[in-house]
Formats: sequence, structure tokens, C-alpha cells
Amino acid sequence: MSAGTGTVALSLGLCLCAGQLIATPAASAATTPVVTAVAATKPVKPRVSASYDRRTVSWGSKVRVTTKLIDPRSGKKLTKGWVRLQSKVGGKWKTWDRRRNTTGTVTFLTKPGGTMVFRTSYEGQAGVAPGATGGVKITVKFGGAKILAEAKKHRGARYSFGASGPNRFDCSGYTKYVYKKAVGKKLPHSANSQQRYGKAVSKSNKQVGDLLIFRNGSHGYHAGIYAGGGYMYDSPRPGMTVGKHKIWSNNYVVRRIAA
Repeated sequence: MSAGTGTVALSLGLCLCAGQLIATPAASAATTPVVTAVAATKPVKPRVSASYDRRTVSWGSKVRVTTKLIDPRSGKKLTKGWVRLQSKVGGKWKTWDRRRNTTGTVTFLTKPGGTMVFRTSYEGQAGVAPGATGGVKITVKFGGAKILAEAKKHRGARYSFGASGPNRFDCSGYTKYVYKKAVGKKLPHSANSQQRYGKAVSKSNKQVGDLLIFRNGSHGYHAGIYAGGGYMYDSPRPGMTVGKHKIWSNNYVVRRIAA
């Protein structure tokens, strides 16, 4: 080997041994990449609050629920994601409404069908975990509105002596059925007996949904449900149907059956 060749071989990091060209360790060593572990950022838990404009309502009334969302890192409102209005049904949370959050404040209007527990729930977004408020009990009082709503459902049902629904009624069978369905109150199938149930109310203070028992002396012979304005819902007599009819007599007593 000439001096020139040796010089070139050495400059390339090679050596000529026993007639073979062998790479030197410096040239053959592989470069090992350096991996830097980056810790995952844990999503922050939002501050979710809710306010209710009322906790006790009459049946048919609405409740306004306002929920606010705050980023605890900055103290500013969260303005993305979705919020749900939920109530507890059978031990599980059921969603009634779902709305997009764009301002950090989301408002719901709900009409509870009965006493139940509500909450609002935030679904979360990138970097922000889901979160929910605690449950709040909304108490619904069943009054005349629900009774009257049930009474109206049966307009047109034909009178049939001794019948108590759901397709045919006599007078006390009709009132018996309506109060059981509307407010869960069990009345006997007799106008005379029904006058001994509920709370006695004067004629001047009667309200929609109150039970009216018409009497001959002190004996009750006909039953109806006060509809307001001098009218009632009842199942009058053979050949007629359930409907809204004028109160024809002043000899009646009023009983409040609402829950």
C-alpha cells in the first residue's frame, strides 16, 4: 500500500487488515435518538354552578334554571362546550334538554311533571374536564290546573250508569276517575259519599278543579268538577256526554281534593 492510499483509508476511518476493508468503531456506531418524556397535561375541573328561580311550583308552572361555567385557572367564563339539564329518574340522571354554551351562562326553562331532583351537567372541552352541579329538589304541588287538564281529556265520553272509565262514565264514576288520575286521590263511586271527602270550601272561595256535589236536602245526587266562570265538567245523564256545562243549581257543596 502506498503512503497515499493509507492516508486516504485512515481519513475515511477504515483499515486494511488481512486483505479486507473493515469499518472502524467510530464509523459504524449508530446514533441513538434521545427521547424526552413529556408529561400529559391533566384536564382542569371546571366550576359549575346553577340557580333556580323557584324551588316550589304549582303543576303546569315553569322553572328557570341558570348555570354558570368558570375556568378556575383564569377565573374567566368558559365559552365552549355543551350543557345538559338533567333529573334523577330511577336512580339515574336523565337528560331533558341540551344546549350549546357560548357565553359562559346557559339558561333552561322546564315544566316539571312532578316533584323531582334536577342538576346541570357540563360535557367538557379540550383541556377542561366534564363537571356537574349537585342535585336540587323541585317540589310540584298538584292543584286545580292538573285536575282540570285531566277532566278535559274525557270530553265526549258517553254517560253510562255505574261506569267509571276510561271510555264511559256516570257522574261520580267520572269524578272518581279524574281525581285518581290527576292527583292520586281515591274517592268512592257515589256522589253522596264523595261529599265527605276533601276539604270543605265555601262557594265564594271555590277554585278551578274543586269537586262540586249537588244535593237534594243534604243528600248528594250529582258530582262535577268546577271549571271556572259558573261552569263545570261533568257526565250529566243518559244520552249526554262528558263536557263543560253550566252550573244549574245553587244547592251544592264544594270540596277541595287537590294534593
